[in-house]
Amino acid sequence: MVTYSAKLDVPRVLVVFLSKLLAGGRRRKGTRKGRRALTTFWQAVLVLRWFRDGTDITTLARDHGVGRATGYRYIDEGIEALAAQAPDLHEALQRAKDNGDAYVLLDGKNFSSDRLGEKITSVKGAEIDRWYSGKTREQAGNIQAVMDPKGFPLWVSDVEPGSVHDITAAEDHVLGALYWAYSQLDLPTLADGGYQGAGAGVFTPIKHPKTSKGRPLDVDNQTYNRLLRGLRALAERGFALLTGRWRTLRHFTTSPRKIGPIVQAALVLTHYEHGRLA
Repeated sequence: MVTYSAKLDVPRVLVVFLSKLLAGGRRRKGTRKGRRALTTFWQAVLVLRWFRDGTDITTLARDHGVGRATGYRYIDEGIEALAAQAPDLHEALQRAKDNGDAYVLLDGKNFSSDRLGEKITSVKGAEIDRWYSGKTREQAGNIQAVMDPKGFPLWVSDVEPGSVHDITAAEDHVLGALYWAYSQLDLPTLADGGYQGAGAGVFTPIKHPKTSKGRPLDVDNQTYNRLLRGLRALAERGFALLTGRWRTLRHFTTSPRKIGPIVQAALVLTHYEHGRLA
């Protein structure tokens, strides 16, 4: 074997932040000092290496001098500690309003994952793979996110199977709060055509009516669509910030059901790095 040195390109304050969260978890569990193979600081380094570079957990465990099972347990503890700090949706929307945002952006993403053989019956009566996304043609988990007008992610949902459409996932996780934001905060939401018919305050592009027979939209509707798409385009930046910074989100080799807490944990890390954590 060859030994080499490397640097973890995250701020030390982020390691300390996670270390304190892990220390709080150990206290709640009644873990006595000296009973763990790693201190909370080095456990935080292990967890952040996994988030930052997607390093194989067996490799991480070896590098830190712990067993493979311990490495997995340490990662799970880090995910749990971070995800518990994820912002509440109503609080995130209130904060957006307080910051002077004129609207928020809604978008969904299918996160690639290893195959999970779970069959269900579709609405058409056919047997389908619950976690297979017809949109991306792979096993995936559907995550919904709310972004500010600049595309910075404010909140992310728990995971739905890849076979679930964006609007269905939104109905279960986010639309109720967006209706509240529109009626109580005067804070509308911009979304793409996949959310058409989402309800009051969720603005989507106008589609051609079926009776148009190929005729173009009138100029007012075309202008509306161009303006809305121009403003909403920055929603793509939200997921790009998460997957670009935290490479482990690019493909999940764990159970797809863990995608939600992992993305929520990555959101908390992103908020802390940008000084957004309340």
